[in-house]
Amino acid sequence: MRTLVSPSTLRSPGGKIGYAVIFGCTLLLFVIAFLFPLYWAVTGAMKSPQELAQTPATLVPNEWHPETFADAWDQLSLGKYFLNTVVVAGGAWLAQLAIDVPAAFALSKLRPKFGNVVLGLMLATLMLPAAALLVPTYVTITDLPLLHVNLINSPAAVWLPAAANAFNIYLLKRFFDQIPDELIEAARLDGAGPVRTLWRVILPISRPILAVVSILAVVAAWKDFIWPLLVFPDTEKQTLSVMLQRVAIDMPLNVLVAGMVLASLPMVALFLAFQRHILAGLTAGSLKG
Repeated sequence: MRTLVSPSTLRSPGGKIGYAVIFGCTLLLFVIAFLFPLYWAVTGAMKSPQELAQTPATLVPNEWHPETFADAWDQLSLGKYFLNTVVVAGGAWLAQLAIDVPAAFALSKLRPKFGNVVLGLMLATLMLPAAALLVPTYVTITDLPLLHVNLINSPAAVWLPAAANAFNIYLLKRFFDQIPDELIEAARLDGAGPVRTLWRVILPISRPILAVVSILAVVAAWKDFIWPLLVFPDTEKQTLSVMLQRVAIDMPLNVLVAGMVLASLPMVALFLAFQRHILAGLTAGSLKG
């Protein structure tokens, strides 16, 4: 295997030092690139409105105002909107797992007739711009077929459109394809049906990819803005992203930034808590029989 630097050069004292310097500088640049926006947001929230708006901007606040976070929580009623967002994101997550996992399992292991055609049609929907789907989805939500129910101002207006996610189904199917068919056959010989095989055999060894799909589902629902803006005209039922945009004009800039920081903390904590499972799911390449 040819590389830019030969293995013998890397093993030399100068090569080891050079490698350590380059690796360290690259790592430092990546850390700065990812952490600086977080630092800028947190310190911006602790500046006064005048200092936050001044030009040129200050890298470190002249006066620290950590009480801005408490002000943002009270003035923006963040507790209520956090609850609204948790309900919306949690329901979207459960709906996606309930629909996407069985669909991917069926396409991967049950192999129904015209399964490849169905998968191709689902993947074709990824080529459509999201804006093109807003009007037909909104019309469907306002008059649900067969039931003739209007879901406006209901969390189900977000749950149902999010349930069938073609990208997540594709991710799950690719992972399920790598599970040996011998496991499925052994379960079938033991008398397990498709549902029991999925629950007892497939899901326990699919935790990494389930973590990835879960994170994608929760983050997408948590940060979504356009669709919640359309389906939640009642301000009391809006999510954090919609509420923060609505009050942006009348709220002090530092309080608004503090609210944004608080709104993003659950997603940062979620990633830090499950980063090992997420990376394992993204790098899962094969299973040994």
